[in-house]
Parts: sequence; C-alpha cells; structure tokens
Amino acid sequence: MLRNYSNSRTLGDNIRLGTLTAFTAGTINIASLLIFLSFTSNVTGHYAILAAEISKGNWTQVGVVGGWIFLFFFGSFLSNFIVINFNKKSKYFAHSMPIVLEIICLLFVGVYGQFYYQKTLEETEYLVALMLFATGLQNGLTASISNFSVKTTHLTGTTTDLGILASMFTQKKYRRNGELIGRAKLLMSIMLAYVMGAVFSGLTYYYLEFRVFYVISICLLIVIGYDAYKIHIRHFNTKYRYNRIYRKANIFAYLYEKIHGIPKKEKKPKLVFED
Repeated sequence: MLRNYSNSRTLGDNIRLGTLTAFTAGTINIASLLIFLSFTSNVTGHYAILAAEISKGNWTQVGVVGGWIFLFFFGSFLSNFIVINFNKKSKYFAHSMPIVLEIICLLFVGVYGQFYYQKTLEETEYLVALMLFATGLQNGLTASISNFSVKTTHLTGTTTDLGILASMFTQKKYRRNGELIGRAKLLMSIMLAYVMGAVFSGLTYYYLEFRVFYVISICLLIVIGYDAYKIHIRHFNTKYRYNRIYRKANIFAYLYEKIHGIPKKEKKPKLVFED
C-alpha cells in the first residue's frame, strides 16, 4: 500500500490504501462531530465559517478558524515534503512517517480526552486543530503517493467523479474501458469505506468515547504493518533464493526450510541418445 509510488502503483494498491484510510477518516469525522460539534476530516465548512466570522468582524474566531485551515494545509504540506525528500533513501520510511505522525496526534487526543479533558472552549479548539493537522497529513500522503488518485478525508470530489463516470457508463464504449471501470471501483470502495467508518464511529462512540481514537490508530497501524510484513517476506525469500543458488548456508534459508520443507528436485528428463 505504501511502498509503490505514483504511476507504479496498481489498482489493488490504491483500493487497499483508499479503503483503510477512508474508514479511519469517516470514523474521525463523526467522532469529532459528536465530541466537539465540529467536522475535522475536511475544511470546506470551515471556509464558510471563516467568511461568516469575517463579515461579523469577530476577529478572535477568524484567527481560530484560520488557524484550523492552516493546520490542515500544513499537514498536507508536511506529508508531501517528507515523501519527496526521503523517497530516494527509503520509500517505505518516507510513506509511513506521515501515518506515524497522524497516529501520534490521534493517540494524544484519545489520552488527553479520556483523562484530562474538562470540556472547555480552549481545549476543544486545540484538539480540533490537532485533528485537522492529522487528517491533513493523511490526505496529503494518499494524494501524493497515488498521483492524486486517492483522497480519503472528504467525499465531495469522489461523489462528483462518480456522477461523471455514471453518466459516461450510459454509453457502451465507456463500459468497456478498463481504466474507467477501475477508477469507478476505487471511488466506490473509498465512499463505502468512509460511510462504514462513520457508522462504526456513531454506533460505538457512546461505549468507547475517546477510546475510539485508539481503534482508529490500530487501523492506521494495519496500513503500516501490511507493507512492513510484505517487505520482510520479500527479504526472507530473497535470502532463501540466494542460498539455493550459491549453496551458501544462512539462518533465513534454514528457517524457511524448517517451515516449508526442502523442495523436491525435479528429475532431469533423460534423453534417448544419452544411453
């Protein structure tokens, strides 16, 4: 999900990344709405609030909402900054670091909310700001590594694109276009995962309360862990193949053979003229 970059990504990579991160985005958004009465997975509504506060001359609130929008922007900026600057050294590190930062932010919100939150306005504003920064990190990462194909923290563009694709599929020639079909599958998976995350958050919040952020962090850990597992297995198999080719013993090959057994060698067919 995280290793491949830009045009080298497959449809499966994007669907796996899109569904898991969209599920977390939907969960975050509804949890923040129920707790703080504010959306935190996108800033569309905050722009409207900003404009309303400017028209009223309420400059304190203008500063607060403007800060929220900036933190979402800065999260996206930081995410892509990490990707483009560390991508050559380690794609996995560059692509997983924004997720790690997001997990740290969400765990802080969960721990602070569970043990220290007094429901004051200042606390609410700071926690909303931190969550907007976290979702900015996520949206910036998914868009950056997928060549802007995957955006999971809001559904405005997703719904628009699905409407366009649905109209195109009324013609037979577009229904045979594999690229458009793949795009529709990706967008549908993101939309359904986001809604499922929102429903999950709404059903479990009254039992979990701030502990719902621990569940979200576990989902994000799955995103990181999946690629770590794949990299480990690939390295394991590479060491095994090295041993089989060069007849050099190593611990990886020993463990592999203990788990899977030593493969039987196929007998070389004997040619008639060799007798």
